[in-house]
Amino acid sequence: MSKEENSNYIEMHADLAVENKGFDQEGEDGSKPAEGDGETASVQLSAFESADGLSELDYTQIKPYAGMPKEVLLQYSTQACYRLPREILFWFTVLCTLVLLAVTATIIALSPQCLSWWQSSPVYQIYPRSFQDSDQDGVGDLKGIQNRLDHFVYLNVKAVWISPFYKSPMKDFGYDVEDFREIDPVFGTMEDFDNLLSSIHDRGLKLIIDFIPNHTSDKHVWFQRSRNGTEKYKDYYIWKDCESVNGTVTKPPNNWVSVFGNSAWQFDVVRGQCYLHQFLKEQPDLNFRNADVLKEMTDVIRFWLEKGVDGLRMDAVKFILEAEHLRDEPQVNPEQNPDVIRFWLEKGVDGLRMDAVKFILEAEHLRDEPQVNPEQNPENITSHSELYHDYTDSQVGLHVILQGWRQVMDEYSTEPGRYRFMVTESYDYEKIGRTMMYYGTSFVQEANFPFNFYLLDLPESLSGRACYDLVKLWMSNMPKGYWPNWVVGNHDNPRIASAVSRKYVNVINMLLLTLPGTPTSYYGEEIGMENIAVSEDQIQDPFGKFDPSENRDPFRSPMQWDSSPNAGFSEANKTWLPVHPEYQTCNVMMQRNDSSSPLTLYRTLTALRESELPLHRGWVCLVWSDADIFAYVRELDGLSTAFLIVLNLGNGSITDLTGVVPELPREASVRVSTLSGSMKTMSLAAIKTETGEGLVLEYHTREPIHEVSRFRENCFVSEKACYFSALGILYKNC
Repeated sequence: MSKEENSNYIEMHADLAVENKGFDQEGEDGSKPAEGDGETASVQLSAFESADGLSELDYTQIKPYAGMPKEVLLQYSTQACYRLPREILFWFTVLCTLVLLAVTATIIALSPQCLSWWQSSPVYQIYPRSFQDSDQDGVGDLKGIQNRLDHFVYLNVKAVWISPFYKSPMKDFGYDVEDFREIDPVFGTMEDFDNLLSSIHDRGLKLIIDFIPNHTSDKHVWFQRSRNGTEKYKDYYIWKDCESVNGTVTKPPNNWVSVFGNSAWQFDVVRGQCYLHQFLKEQPDLNFRNADVLKEMTDVIRFWLEKGVDGLRMDAVKFILEAEHLRDEPQVNPEQNPDVIRFWLEKGVDGLRMDAVKFILEAEHLRDEPQVNPEQNPENITSHSELYHDYTDSQVGLHVILQGWRQVMDEYSTEPGRYRFMVTESYDYEKIGRTMMYYGTSFVQEANFPFNFYLLDLPESLSGRACYDLVKLWMSNMPKGYWPNWVVGNHDNPRIASAVSRKYVNVINMLLLTLPGTPTSYYGEEIGMENIAVSEDQIQDPFGKFDPSENRDPFRSPMQWDSSPNAGFSEANKTWLPVHPEYQTCNVMMQRNDSSSPLTLYRTLTALRESELPLHRGWVCLVWSDADIFAYVRELDGLSTAFLIVLNLGNGSITDLTGVVPELPREASVRVSTLSGSMKTMSLAAIKTETGEGLVLEYHTREPIHEVSRFRENCFVSEKACYFSALGILYKNC
């Protein structure tokens, strides 16, 4: 800057200066500048040449003003009256940040784990042949499912499970897989699957598919190479020498029987040996003692996880391994009577002496001791129920395989919101301990849960007490801290409306949707679909062809969408199974317009379950059961709101629960009823219910039932959490 420019610059700023006595500063000698010296402001200027040749001005006693140069700002920012507030504000901000971080960390540490998608929503099972046909061939397909996705949104259901759609000869409708990486043309193409999966995720839904590890189709390339003796594939299946005449087995390796009946061994004329099939002869069992087979099937899991599926249902897992020694399985004693104890107690005896009890478990589980009867003719054993299956299911090593698959799924669960779910299917009947083993251990996780099929027995002895027994059976045997689940119907079992009666559809759906854990609904249960009638000459189910009394076709009829021809399922002239003749009075469209329909109730209950904390993660206390009534309480620590569910599974009844549970209030409000026109409040001293009626009663209390000592054996919780009302949050370790 030139001297002339510098002079003009100083004069300009001097003209802008104003008298500001409050900002006067003392000189170096402690004196103050004189007043009234005739100048507008006393300005002391010292110019120093900077490194780049520019002058740096030293301002003093100039009042701060808008647009001031940084030199003026810096002059005043170092004064205590400005510096001290800044430092206080800075350290206050730091302190607040640390407190906020500490509070956040504490809340995270104390908060229970958020429920995953497979815990917070019901699972809806689709049998793809019967859900929706999009190409007018009379068979449901993947595009059809995609066209009906809004139905799940309407139901408040966020998890969809689709039964097999793999390429298959359809000897067992998709459970005989020819290629695990291809879609069968009857259901569409891989592009159709990708579009379906994308649409499911766009709606915030999750997809579970079937994984069938035990066997393949005999058309699978692995089996073809195995029977031809291709070196790598020789032991992909279980081959043993046997005797045959003209291709018919005359002396199988042992007496093992297929689930579908008759010998589990089939002679192959190409290889000249018998192969094992625990289901149809067209479904040869894989040999999982061969490491290559295990790797192949693990790669199949990876294939579908990389596709983006959210979960896998592991089909028929208990059959994966067989005993290597191939001993004959012991025969069931047809004269054995498991109800002897009950018989004598009902007779009125006062006591029983249990003789030689130390041998009980050996007789049940250690069946290596019975000697094989060399005279036993395997041809005389034709039914799966005639043998104890000690060597063909639940073998040592099974859970190691499942745990390995769980670890693979965990590899794909690291992305937020993309947890991969695993459920196992195993009908273990009275051996519930075996079922519980699929949960894994506290050290090694296995399935998220094994399917709970015990409520499928409810129609056999429908009553409040029987329902209580079945619910308690699962909850009392389930390992602590694990998640329960409930199933009342599927593609292998009669529909509940036919197994008992249509009048019980609503109350059983209320049971399903108000118990703790994950409910699984079979398609059509939300509207109360019934079985269809199928004559013997129309049977398509392979199990039904062997034994017509076991035919599963009646449970798999087309979904009833509306009153149009074929119930809106298909525009084809003929559907693969007949539509129920009463579809015009029982369909989705009609029930959507009826406030008292099963569909409306189902939707109401799913919304209630989602919105009320005690219903989807609280305690369950089984407080009462008799021949007619099953009642239980759902409550959450720290939350005054609780729910009493009263289900009538027998005859009309008036129940006084205040007598047996005095901790309950005298009255409760009716939140949901399976019958229209119910009262808004109800006395708990006289709860009147009709046959098939269910009630969800809401009340407020400070005396949780699960803290009452006499109910502790009947109260269960999976993931304990407490509600902190002041902040409206959940915390654990309460």
